[in-house]
Amino acid sequence: MPTPAITRTCRFTLRKHARLPSVPAAAVLRAPTAQTRRLATTGTAEVPQQQARKAVPFTSDRYPNIKRDERFKQLDAHDVAFFKSVFKSESGVITDETPDELDAFNEDWMRKYKGRSSLVLRPKTTSEVSEILRYCNEKRLAVVPQGGNTGLVGGSVPVHDEIVLSMQSMNQIRSFDDVSGILTCDAGCVLEVLDNWLADKGYMMPLDLGAKGSCQIGGNVAANAGGLRLLRYGSLHGTVLSMEVVSADGTVLELGKPLRKDNTGLDLKQLFIGSEGTLGVITAVSILTPRRSKAVNVAMLGVPSFEAVQETFKRAKEELQEILSAFEFFDRASFNLVKRHVQGARDPFDAQTPFYVLIETSGSNKDHDDEKLAAFLEAVISDGVVEDGALAQDTTQASAFWSMREGIPEACAKEGGNYKYDLSVPVPELYRVVETMREHLASKGLYAENGSGSVKNIVGFGHMGDGNLHLNITTTGWSKELDKAIEPFVYEVVQKHSGSISAEHGLGLMKAPYLGYSKSPEFIAVMKRVKDLFDPKGILNPYKYFPPSP
Repeated sequence: MPTPAITRTCRFTLRKHARLPSVPAAAVLRAPTAQTRRLATTGTAEVPQQQARKAVPFTSDRYPNIKRDERFKQLDAHDVAFFKSVFKSESGVITDETPDELDAFNEDWMRKYKGRSSLVLRPKTTSEVSEILRYCNEKRLAVVPQGGNTGLVGGSVPVHDEIVLSMQSMNQIRSFDDVSGILTCDAGCVLEVLDNWLADKGYMMPLDLGAKGSCQIGGNVAANAGGLRLLRYGSLHGTVLSMEVVSADGTVLELGKPLRKDNTGLDLKQLFIGSEGTLGVITAVSILTPRRSKAVNVAMLGVPSFEAVQETFKRAKEELQEILSAFEFFDRASFNLVKRHVQGARDPFDAQTPFYVLIETSGSNKDHDDEKLAAFLEAVISDGVVEDGALAQDTTQASAFWSMREGIPEACAKEGGNYKYDLSVPVPELYRVVETMREHLASKGLYAENGSGSVKNIVGFGHMGDGNLHLNITTTGWSKELDKAIEPFVYEVVQKHSGSISAEHGLGLMKAPYLGYSKSPEFIAVMKRVKDLFDPKGILNPYKYFPPSP
């Protein structure tokens, strides 16, 4: 049979053995709205209706072993009066006089963690942050820095009564060099707002997250967020050029210059990337932004096995090279949940396959990129590596394909209790983690393929190019029995494969006790010494990030 042709004037479903007529976009998937895209993410998702009606238990009740550090001062009226004096506007301070407002800052989006903070502070300037931290350090008042609160590990909400230092009002762009592409902005700038602002100037942010409509760049840097563009543009350790940080005692630190090259002294900013607010509060960031691509293509492929997913990835790197900007994979179980729970989601293929791949290319020459992608797709289908494929005709279809991948967390959340694990293992072993968890929970009588157990689904998806697996376990609800069955077993599996228990979501409260599965005691000891250097009184984001003391 002749190899199927690819055309850009209409959408073809690509098959190894047959050529099909074009299919209108509406028959594949309803284009997602901006709200749908914001919710369908790797970092935030819609909370199920049945969960929204139930009160979230306090973290201190759920984890009674995490005792409040009695060295921290209890907040009193004198403290509140001081903080009010720092701000020019009353909107900078939220107290327990408006408990409904406080809840949004005390609860994480997954409704798994809830603190007891009675005070939220919303500074607008670095000097205000400095005054706040200087006072808190003197009085030994514990503080939780908070960005968009889209994290998955309980790192941005209080455990007990810590003061919440919200960065949402620090949202100004300070400067942009349209020659070098260097952007300097406040830490509270929302990622999507920055990306849209740069689009008018022909640039883009080097990271893209499903939570971009809510997450803030300071929080992204503090958590060392990865996301969908890391394959092309690398991690924040490479794109962040400098930052402004306020230390625990209120000292304002300039960590580097907004320059591509600055070889003077220690590169201290690297310590703060991924430090999760435990060393200081990031107030501004300078980041290198790439040119926005003029030609973007998106294809979705049906693949018969995880081995074939790997082969497709190898060939994509070889044959697409410089234009390859994203390579995502998800299993059939993930896609079934999307079709069940995400409005308008439909399978673009006639027959299901065990795995799906989403490929994005970005370049400057449309004809060149089209030709290169078409040759690649024809080759992998003809060779039987890929069983089926669809190439987006326009931006509406491209967004629709992306919504299938980004809709997985939303779909998992709508199933009920959702255990989420962000893991990194060598690529050949990536999906073996999912299979091992299915076998393990089935042996405990908790999981059955027909969904009859308390564990309903165990799905895997993620960033193939980064070796990053998102393991989601959906259940009938949270329970101690499930907690014990899943943890620490999942981390033992990762350790066995020489992986990391956190690829991009951080440690927070959830993973801090298990850090030893990824780091040696000697490494952790050095981390604690660094913490003591920058925050000797331990007021910044306590109870998290570090394993609890014996």
